[in-house]
Amino acid sequence: MNQRLVSTAAVVAVLSAAYTLPASAQAKPDVLVKQRQSAMVLQGKYFYGHLRPVAQGKLPYDAALVARNVAFLDALSRMPWDGFAPSTKGIKSQAAPAVFGEPAKFKEAADRFQAEVTRLGEVTRKGDESAIRAQILAVNKTCGACHDDFRERK
Repeated sequence: MNQRLVSTAAVVAVLSAAYTLPASAQAKPDVLVKQRQSAMVLQGKYFYGHLRPVAQGKLPYDAALVARNVAFLDALSRMPWDGFAPSTKGIKSQAAPAVFGEPAKFKEAADRFQAEVTRLGEVTRKGDESAIRAQILAVNKTCGACHDDFRERK
């Protein structure tokens, strides 16, 4: 009987912990903002720090380095979007009010960016330098369009 009581108590403890897990796993709004900003900073590092200058002819083309940075950008392009939760609306950031006022338009812009980055990965795997440069500039247009509509200027 004592062993049955211990077993029942253990099951109740595990179920209680599992029940409260979703509430404790939710990120705080300020943490979400920091995470999305971090992803965006890293996107900038690989895109504006290397890929765009390569497309503009300001840096030499190195196929291996371009492929590496495109792979990083591809992963990073998927990261920041859940950090724009409605709970983050009041947290100080460069997100324009339109992010929260026009969520469908914002999602469309984010999806467009991800699609162009995905296309950049496909083009990069084919190895055509001029096509890669052109696709980098296509990605650049999506960045600029999103920043124009959804980013506050300093």
